[in-house]
Amino acid sequence: MYSTRSGLTLGFHGCDESVVQEVLNGKTFMKISANNYDWLGHGNYFWENSPSRALEFAEHLQKFPGRSKGAIIKPAVIGAVIDLGACLDLLDYQNLQLLKNGYEILADNEQVYGMPRNKSIGNLGDLLLRELDCAVIESVHTVREKLGYFPFDSVRSVFYEGNELYPNAGFREKDHVQICIRNPNCIKGFFLPRESDNHFPKV
Repeated sequence: MYSTRSGLTLGFHGCDESVVQEVLNGKTFMKISANNYDWLGHGNYFWENSPSRALEFAEHLQKFPGRSKGAIIKPAVIGAVIDLGACLDLLDYQNLQLLKNGYEILADNEQVYGMPRNKSIGNLGDLLLRELDCAVIESVHTVREKLGYFPFDSVRSVFYEGNELYPNAGFREKDHVQICIRNPNCIKGFFLPRESDNHFPKV
């Protein structure tokens, strides 16, 4: 009953400047990410309300080109106006139980082959390759489709990532809210983020 999110939100995607121009000019649409390690399953990914984090990610991919399918020559950010629609919001308590049920279903079906696992990269502590989480979320979508329930248009969650901001902190350097859009009609438009005019108050 409360899965549908009212109102619009802003999402930001880090990529190469050439991609930004092609999408803004209507020459192409954002490519769907369908890796088996995607954090929130398959779809179009955005950082919620954080163009700075999107740019940092694009700069990271420029430094480590093997982690991106397309080369990042000039890191850039594209903004999107998004209607989350029917959202599998993992900040909602009841949806966490739904995710747990998805895990149990996946576990029953994967007894022969073994369960996928979330993994870190190198000596980093963060689980950056979320093969298990991706499989669980995709299993939720698959089961709902088979049962004839309405599909989720988007998935949303908070992630705690990076080093502690300070000793014994409950916050980390790269904490963020991430959005995965499964239904491209949720994206109402794209825009080029702009800097604030310092002659006026920030709003």
